[in-house]
Amino acid sequence: MIEIKNLNKRFHKNEVLKSLNIKIEKGESAVVIGRSGTGKSVLLKCLLGLLKPDSGVIKIGNKNIIGKNLQYINNKSVKIGMLFQGGALFDSLNIWRNISFSSLQNKVSEKECKKIAIETLEKVGLNSDVADLYPSELSGGMQKRVSLGRAIFSEPDIIFFDEPTTGLDPITADVINKLILEKVNDLGATALTITHDMSSVRTIASKVYMLHEGNIIWGDNVGEMEKTKNEYISQFINGQSNGPIKIQNN
Repeated sequence: MIEIKNLNKRFHKNEVLKSLNIKIEKGESAVVIGRSGTGKSVLLKCLLGLLKPDSGVIKIGNKNIIGKNLQYINNKSVKIGMLFQGGALFDSLNIWRNISFSSLQNKVSEKECKKIAIETLEKVGLNSDVADLYPSELSGGMQKRVSLGRAIFSEPDIIFFDEPTTGLDPITADVINKLILEKVNDLGATALTITHDMSSVRTIASKVYMLHEGNIIWGDNVGEMEKTKNEYISQFINGQSNGPIKIQNN
């Protein structure tokens, strides 16, 4: 469903992605882990067409989405959902308009959008009373549920999750992780999550990939993560300051 070959992206002299390769199968729930600043968000932005790579191939649903001039080509045969870090809800729009935002932009009737939005709210554990409220009137956990609702509104083939539990307490984060897993399975969607939250990884991942210094240095089933002798993985998942991953002094 997602295939990346020799992806490169630099900002001035800083090489962020260096000939990165990854292949994610249909229905897989893949999680990319790695320290902050290793290029996880840059990878996601290249997949979404928000950043133009310097070189490489990105295929979505077996179609190349990077043209000869490195411009993004939308594969309209594949529907994509996105849960942004922090939720990224529109403060000026009420909840049902937030959830159905893409359909409203495509001129679907407000009546139909509100109906489907309320049905979607129920899927993420919120009742219809929330539909006419605004994001500022909801708790952080409820806002994250709304963001998940927006991500699954169109019943996408692929869902991207950017640090889905940022800013949440551990209990609420666990609820959101389990809800993400449930909804991805319900849709039969392919999921790609970037995070450094190991609780999220252990809950939602079927495959785990580690991004370090611009490359995927390890990838395997989530069950192998705890068993591996790879020192980079062991250091990262156990949160150890000593190891091959060096901490830069500020």
